Amino acid sequence: MDAAEALARIAYLLDRAHAPTYRARAYHRAAAVVAALAPDEVAQRARSGRLTELEHLGPKTAAIVAQAVAGDVPPYLVELEETTVVAPASTAGAGLRAALRGDCHTHSTWSDGGAPVATMARAARALGHEYVVLTDHSPRLRVANGLSPERLRAQLEEVAAVNETLAAEASTGAEPPFRVLTGIEVDILDDGALDQDDDLLAHLDLVVASVHSNLRMDERAMTRRMAVAVANPHVDVLGHCTGRLRGVTGKGRPESSFDAELVFHACARFDTAVEVNCRPERLDPPRRLLALAAEAGCCFSLDTDAHAPGQLEWQPYGADRLAATGVGPERVVNAGTAADLLAWTGSHA
Repeated sequence: MDAAEALARIAYLLDRAHAPTYRARAYHRAAAVVAALAPDEVAQRARSGRLTELEHLGPKTAAIVAQAVAGDVPPYLVELEETTVVAPASTAGAGLRAALRGDCHTHSTWSDGGAPVATMARAARALGHEYVVLTDHSPRLRVANGLSPERLRAQLEEVAAVNETLAAEASTGAEPPFRVLTGIEVDILDDGALDQDDDLLAHLDLVVASVHSNLRMDERAMTRRMAVAVANPHVDVLGHCTGRLRGVTGKGRPESSFDAELVFHACARFDTAVEVNCRPERLDPPRRLLALAAEAGCCFSLDTDAHAPGQLEWQPYGADRLAATGVGPERVVNAGTAADLLAWTGSHA
C-alpha cells in the first residue's frame, strides 16, 4: 500500500469521524511530506528507523509509513474504516440520501475549510455526487477568513480552472462532468442585509444566508432580521437557522429565539430553502422546527456544511431527520441535477 495514500486516507477518516482538527491535520502534513519523497528514500528510512527525522513525522505517523512500506494495510486504517462509517439509521433516510445529487454548503481553504477546492470536489465526486456548491464565508466573519469582494472574484477564477480540469478528467460517456458551482455563505447582518456586494451575489450560482453574530438578540428583532434576509431575491438557502451547537465538540450554544412559524412561512412564500444542516454539532433545525418547516410547505437543502473532505459523508445524519417528517426528494433542492438546481436559483433573480 502506498504510504502517503494510507496517511491521507487516515486523515479523511478522522475528519469523517469528527475527530479534533489537529489530529487529521497531523496525518495530512505527514502525507504531504512522504508524497514529496522518492519511494526508495521512504523505504530506506523505514528500514533504518529514520522516518521520525523528517518534519511532521512522529512515532504514530512513522509507524503507519513503515507498515505500508512493508506491504501491510496499517491496522489503524483498518480500524477507522470499520468504526467511522456514516450510514442512515432508517430505510426512508437511506432512500432520501440516495436521491441526492450534490451538496449545497461546503467550505475550502479559501475561508476556514481544511482542503483546497479541487480536493473537496474530487472527494464529492467519489461519493457519487454530480456537483458541489462552494460556499465559503463572507467578509464580516473574520475569524473564518471571510472573503472580501476581491478574494471572492479570485476564487471564481479558481473554480473555473478546477472545472476545466475536472471536465478534462471526465470520460467521454453520456454523463456530464462533475461541476463545482459557485456560491457563498453570506452573513445576515443585524438589519437583515447581506454581507457582500449585490452584483457579486447576483453572479453566484447559489447563496446560503446564515446568522453568525449577535445570536442572542431579541426575538422580535431576530425574526425581522431573518425574514428580511429570506425575502431577498439573492438568497436561495437559509443556513443553520437556530445557530445552536449541541456540545458534540466540547462546547454548546443555545438556539436563537425567533418566530419560527413566521420565518418558515416567509421561506415558503419566497421559495427560499430551509437548510437541513448535517454537522453533528448542529443538526439544525431541531426536530420540532424541522417538522414545523415541513408543515409550512418549505423546500429543503440537505447539506453537510463540510469543512474537510471526510465530512462530505455526513448527509445521512440529516436525511434520517428530514425523512422522519415525511418530506421526500421532490422537496429537496439538491435531489435534482445541477441544471435543475440552477434553474431553481435562477428563478429567484
